[in-house]
Amino acid sequence: MKTSIHISAIALLMFTAAAFVSGCGDDPSKGIGPVKEVKLDATVNEEMSNKGKAIFEQKCVSCHKWNEKLVGPALSGVTKRRKPEWIMNMILNPVEMTQKNPEAQALYNQLLVQMTFQDVTQDDARSILEYFRSMDK
Repeated sequence: MKTSIHISAIALLMFTAAAFVSGCGDDPSKGIGPVKEVKLDATVNEEMSNKGKAIFEQKCVSCHKWNEKLVGPALSGVTKRRKPEWIMNMILNPVEMTQKNPEAQALYNQLLVQMTFQDVTQDDARSILEYFRSMDK
């Protein structure tokens, strides 16, 4: 009886360790969230950029400016500092990002303010990214 309990405990530990390690394979430079890969065209999609600008002006300007820190960081150059996946995951999954992603944690520790989810879709986040690209070019 004791042997089967020990084997069960060992099996449970091995399963837990495997599950933990499999979750650690994520690329921190891409962030944590639904976006695993973004394919960017060489040129900015103006239609998406315009949509992203409208969303940004409605949902993001109360905390973000382009060239200076407000509540959140200044966004100028963000597409040169961060991968597209990271930017979109930060927009779509800000709480988990600041809890588990080293770059997002550093921003949180610097700003001491939690970015909130603004009820945007993945398509909205992609449009915001395209707006950021247009501003950074």
